[in-house]
Amino acid sequence: MSEVILHHYDPSPFSEKVRICLGIKGLTWRAVQQPVIMPKPDLVPLTGGYRRIPVMQIGADIYCDSQLIVRELDRRFPDKPLFPIGNAGLAIGIEQWCDKALFQSAVMAIFGAIGDAVDPAFIKDREALSGQPFKVAAMKAMAPFALDQIRTHAALLAQQLADDRAFLAGDAPSLADAAGYYNFWFIRSFCPGLADRFGDLPGFDVWYDRVTAIGHGARTAMTPEVALGIARDAQPDELGTLPGDAALMGKAVTLAATDYGRDPILGIFVGSTHFSLSVARELADLGRVNVHVPRLGYSITPV
Repeated sequence: MSEVILHHYDPSPFSEKVRICLGIKGLTWRAVQQPVIMPKPDLVPLTGGYRRIPVMQIGADIYCDSQLIVRELDRRFPDKPLFPIGNAGLAIGIEQWCDKALFQSAVMAIFGAIGDAVDPAFIKDREALSGQPFKVAAMKAMAPFALDQIRTHAALLAQQLADDRAFLAGDAPSLADAAGYYNFWFIRSFCPGLADRFGDLPGFDVWYDRVTAIGHGARTAMTPEVALGIARDAQPDELGTLPGDAALMGKAVTLAATDYGRDPILGIFVGSTHFSLSVARELADLGRVNVHVPRLGYSITPV
């Protein structure tokens, strides 16, 4: 099996979710640093236009979006499951909750606190990514509300820990913990003192420290050039297709996120599961790569 390559940047919150999952599984992986803002000349050739971080590469298979990345990690490396038997729905529910509602509160609180110091180039990039104005003044006005929401999210997680369990799904860490953790890591990394400890929420701070101690597995650096060379020298895995998608096989389609970062990925439809959609792309300097996106939150459109 080809090695796990994670295209990320260190302050990325969704990358931290994946890095904790790599730590839970105790995996060895390669880290490729990508720019925080566009252009990303060593990433978009692999993804076909998708610009969000993180992206996981295994040989010539390219996995976009953290929700699909963690699912693929669990499929390939089933030991220490991220979706524990009997609690898979809990892990998925916490991930969806934290990727949406909690993340939005975290963004509002962070940029309400540091927005005046943010590089204008970053603001311009995030406006292009979201398709909406980046209004620092509005975030500053909403920051007290966002902090109240963050504390309430923390209280909900503490409620799950109220029976003195070590982790959200029981005795062993899972995706639930990585998803519940990363937004608080995000806030504390950018704004020390903003929401550092919750001493009035029994079990929360102990749990947070326990997840921090998991670490990120065994990480070593890789250059973007080497990662592109690995894709060039590899062949993507064979794929299956759900019967309901059979009519699309071999046809040109675009895949795109439906929330933000909607840059379309153009390719030939080559496979699907209940959780993913896949296209093949042929490039003169890379050969064939398969690009995979989650089914949830992504559209597929015939060209």
